[in-house]
Amino acid sequence: MDRKQIINDPEIGNKAEAYEAFDDIPTNPNLEATIGDVINARYGRRDMLRGMLGVSAAATLFGTSALIAPNRATAATASDSRYRFDELSWGNDETHHIAKGYEADVLLRWGDPITAEAPDFDVMNQSAEAQLQQFGYNNDYVGFTPLNGDGTRGLLCVNHEYTNEEVMFPGLGRQDKAGFADMTKELVDIEMAAHGGTVVEIAKSTEGKWSVVRDGKMNRRITPLNTEMTLDGPAAGHDRMQTNADPSGLSVIGTLNNCAGGMTPWGTYLMAEENFHGYFWTDVVNSDSKPDISAQREAKSMKRYGVPGRWYAWGKFYDRFNIDKEPNEPNRFGWVVEVDPRNPEAKPIKHTALGRFRHEGCETTISSEGKLVVYMGDDNRFDYQYKYVSNGSVSHIDDANGSLLSDGTLYVARFDADGSLHWLPLVHGQGPLTAENGFASQADVLIDTRLAADALGATPMDRPEDAQPRGDGTAYIMLTNNSKRKDAQVNAANPRAKSNFGHIIEIKEAAGDHAATTGTWSILVKCGDPELAEVGAQWNPETSENGWFGSPDNCAFDADGRLWISTDQGSKWGKTGKSDGLYALETEGELRGHSKLFFRCPVGGELCGPYFTADNETLFLAVQHPGTDGTKALKGFERASTFEDPATRWPDFDPKMPPRPSVVVVTKTGGGRIAS
Repeated sequence: MDRKQIINDPEIGNKAEAYEAFDDIPTNPNLEATIGDVINARYGRRDMLRGMLGVSAAATLFGTSALIAPNRATAATASDSRYRFDELSWGNDETHHIAKGYEADVLLRWGDPITAEAPDFDVMNQSAEAQLQQFGYNNDYVGFTPLNGDGTRGLLCVNHEYTNEEVMFPGLGRQDKAGFADMTKELVDIEMAAHGGTVVEIAKSTEGKWSVVRDGKMNRRITPLNTEMTLDGPAAGHDRMQTNADPSGLSVIGTLNNCAGGMTPWGTYLMAEENFHGYFWTDVVNSDSKPDISAQREAKSMKRYGVPGRWYAWGKFYDRFNIDKEPNEPNRFGWVVEVDPRNPEAKPIKHTALGRFRHEGCETTISSEGKLVVYMGDDNRFDYQYKYVSNGSVSHIDDANGSLLSDGTLYVARFDADGSLHWLPLVHGQGPLTAENGFASQADVLIDTRLAADALGATPMDRPEDAQPRGDGTAYIMLTNNSKRKDAQVNAANPRAKSNFGHIIEIKEAAGDHAATTGTWSILVKCGDPELAEVGAQWNPETSENGWFGSPDNCAFDADGRLWISTDQGSKWGKTGKSDGLYALETEGELRGHSKLFFRCPVGGELCGPYFTADNETLFLAVQHPGTDGTKALKGFERASTFEDPATRWPDFDPKMPPRPSVVVVTKTGGGRIAS
């Protein structure tokens, strides 16, 4: 379907669902060797599908537990799990649920004041001025950096990915269907003020409850409306980064569509810019009302990145978001932004050395020799997995680490048929990355990271989302789904055409060193219902009907080194019947591939975060767009949510208040370490 058909599809209930469906359309023309094809070449599609793969080969492919089949006997049982909690039952309703013995308190809601001067939230009289002092919309990544020795005071760092105007503003409705006719500059300014990030001080009471410190001196919002940022690294100042408003190419206003992120070893906060393409506008359209970029100097790059997406009306009021007037402005988005949460006077920095693509996250670790390593996925169907390795070493002196994200090498992953992993350097002058192939400098390589990765022959993946490294050279890659996988690409790693459930890949870097340029890979789990043969899911047989999930998205290790997975099924949750939630997933031993449900969202919500404090006694979660996604599948409701008629009014359940994206803080009743 094209854009117009997607917008008018009766199965689609809101602009975000339409946006998601449109982004199902791959922009990568280089689809000859997907991750599925690699496995097909390695073992043979027919043998894999018939279950004829030998045990030793299966162990290589699927890890040390070999094939995790539903009927396989094991000495370990669910009671032997390292995660000590009573599993939550699956379901989907208007509120959130947490495992028995735990408390899940709402800490921050969209519109809550975060400064002493901020006005109370008035949903019927919103303004950009007020929103700039209030908690933003659609909270995604959550990070925490302590301010005292015992970690009872600290700064919470939260991304705000996007806005849902249908449930955010009274009387407005879907604007993509109306050509954004009702979007005024005042409404656009509120949207912009609700994007970006929040830094806010929080404190834990002697009773173990967390609350916002409204007069915290470091509390602030970071937005695309008015936050000035610095560009650094090889692409900073390049001609393609220069605009009418910024002829130097060194300064940019704001950040947007901030999805996942990360915290650096020295305590700064990383914001990943994901679907930036959707914010750009053009008035030049063809006879089918589709954007015509044929006359654009950046046409090749724009096509590869999906610019202009025209999912927001910002370009109607701000020239910088209209490519007809500022064709270079899209080149200034799609980066990783570093924020010093402790210093409100420090300008955030967009680090061009980390590449330009739809960054899902940017999780950091330290290599064997002290180098900073950052894992990053490009969240689009058939795009790539990346990592960055600094040239310098991490110092125990925080101020000495300023250049680590500016000076290093960006790599893209190639998953080979023999189970080996190769990290290919994206360096100008090496291999095809030359002026003859359109890359005149390292700036071109980084501005057009996707095109450079295409040229190197990286492996197209099934929507690489979050990636979480562990100190022993292991990393876990969330591959959320790929509805565009063709029948001919069905194989053991991605066994479903139009895959709706995703899978998780485990990477083992050579010699346990995250800076290594080679390693191996295997499958940890293939997601979906293991009781349905046609789904082809693969879990440890001890996994209950509550424990399996679809569409892994974000992930985190707790202080005990255990892996936790949050899910984002989007509008397709009706295919599982389950709400999104948080799952504890075993990665080692006989229970490898065993999953348990710990927390679940209200209907229409996606679970983001998760983030554990160092003492493992607090877990921060972000519930994004509650009452919005897939509400036509909710029995008894079965219609699209609006401001006036939402599927849930979580978390307030006030008849005058729409659903509000919120951060939830999880603690053990009576105190203690989570899942211990």
